[in-house]
Amino acid sequence: MRLAISVFILSLLVALPALAEHHVTYNNGKMKPRDSKLKVAVGEQAPDFELPSIKGKKIRLADYRGKNNVVISFVPAAWTPICSDQWPGYNIAQEMFHEYDAVLLGISVDNIPTQYAWSEAMNTITFPVLSDFWPHGKVADSFGVLRSDGMAERALFIIDKKGVIRYIDVHDINTRPDLGLLIKELQKIQ
Repeated sequence: MRLAISVFILSLLVALPALAEHHVTYNNGKMKPRDSKLKVAVGEQAPDFELPSIKGKKIRLADYRGKNNVVISFVPAAWTPICSDQWPGYNIAQEMFHEYDAVLLGISVDNIPTQYAWSEAMNTITFPVLSDFWPHGKVADSFGVLRSDGMAERALFIIDKKGVIRYIDVHDINTRPDLGLLIKELQKIQ
């Protein structure tokens, strides 16, 4: 009997790490850096949109016209490492955005409950987080940053107070955009 128990325990000790490793080491590989075709260009009027925020308010791009420059940050998905690093960095830089009379709008194609839980887990996001979930990716598609897999590109747009696109960065989805470069581009429209 003791031998049977010992063999059983030994079998578990050998099998469990292999099973656990299978679940812990999920790796989707490096994604294609860019998988969309822009539908807007610098110098053009930005497409207007209205999206729900995680705070329950509807946010419309046109509401900022004549008042603020707008930085739109599209990210591929909540809970991913690069996105979870990118937005808290922007949150830390809020004073710089205000210095250039700019507001930041964060957009992903995730649903509101997912975005809300993710934002709460990061515990630092103070700018509006908007859901482009339904109709799925409609706003991302209007800018030309909806990927074939249904996620948004990692993309930045600076829109001036007249609603004109002044800067576009459709970034490699696998890396975080440089905050310093974004601030330099904001300085240009002052």
